[in-house]
Amino acid sequence: MSVILITASTIDNVWEPILNASNLKASPFNYGAGHVQPNRAMNPGLVYDLGVHDYLNFLCALGYNQSTIALFSKAPYSCPKNFTITDLNYPSITIPNLHGSMVVTRTLKNVGSPGVYIAQIQKPIGVSVSVKPNMLKFDSIGQKKKFKLRLKIKKEKASKDYVFGRLTWSDGVHHVSSPIVVKAV
Repeated sequence: MSVILITASTIDNVWEPILNASNLKASPFNYGAGHVQPNRAMNPGLVYDLGVHDYLNFLCALGYNQSTIALFSKAPYSCPKNFTITDLNYPSITIPNLHGSMVVTRTLKNVGSPGVYIAQIQKPIGVSVSVKPNMLKFDSIGQKKKFKLRLKIKKEKASKDYVFGRLTWSDGVHHVSSPIVVKAV
């Protein structure tokens, strides 16, 4: 599923922003990650790789108890102490209650040729966003690299409604795009 999300486009077939049913510029709440692009999905370059433990940790963060989680696991599973729903290595980055600032960590896996990917950020209005490192160098297929995304409310410009941005990793050929959704509290 990561491949479908990260290669989707928010531009329509005449190179204009996607519109909603009222003919206004749509948001990720209207279009999700965007229009599916099957050709790009066949060669994404990078993916956000999720395994069984990622989903079990997510269930832990949602408050599921050990007996319920055991229904999804082949063996007993111990929940990590500090895992939150924002820690899930999911392609979209959603912070529903941003107080001050927050750092989220994600991991990308190279599924293509070796290459160097540079981060490009479209910042949500009223939110400062930085990524470290802002360049990832992959030397082999299967190699994984972590990055941290720091989001901070700009007090004078903070909206109490959801605001949207985008993080795109590009090597000039591949464009691995993740929606950023933030609501300041």
